Amino acid sequence: MQLSHNDNRFTITKHPIIIVCDKINNAPNLGSILRLADAFNVQEVMFCGQNIPLGRRMLKTSRATEKYVTYSNPESALNEIQKFKNYNFKIIALEITKESQPISKISINLNQPVVLILGDENYGISEEILLISDVITHVEMFGNNSSMNVASAAAIALYEITKQLNYN
Repeated sequence: MQLSHNDNRFTITKHPIIIVCDKINNAPNLGSILRLADAFNVQEVMFCGQNIPLGRRMLKTSRATEKYVTYSNPESALNEIQKFKNYNFKIIALEITKESQPISKISINLNQPVVLILGDENYGISEEILLISDVITHVEMFGNNSSMNVASAAAIALYEITKQLNYN
């Protein structure tokens, strides 16, 4: 029998992770990312860029998790990431590149907070951000397509990162 929200066996654990979305502008993806941020109990989500649709469609998909997740809408992802880099956050870009490594192979330092960068659905993470990232990682795929939905990839990355934070 399925457990209710109040009867689950999960331990509430806040993770030192900030999700920075670089110009993601699909409202259902934004809502899904908020749901993931709540599920993995991350510190904050930043929806960076202009004209980010933080309205009704996003809220419908988020299923009220916007009430529990701290989120903001700064204009520049690059500026925000540079600030975190100055405070010694580990900057992880989730992007497929020639140099990227599988998410299952990266190592997380338990004493270093993480910024997970997610990119625009069509153009990915900007080159300027990739250049200042500490790690560029990707989700290994085994089919014919060369990409997956940004929220789906974020779920896999957050699972891998929080697994290391909780069990290392």
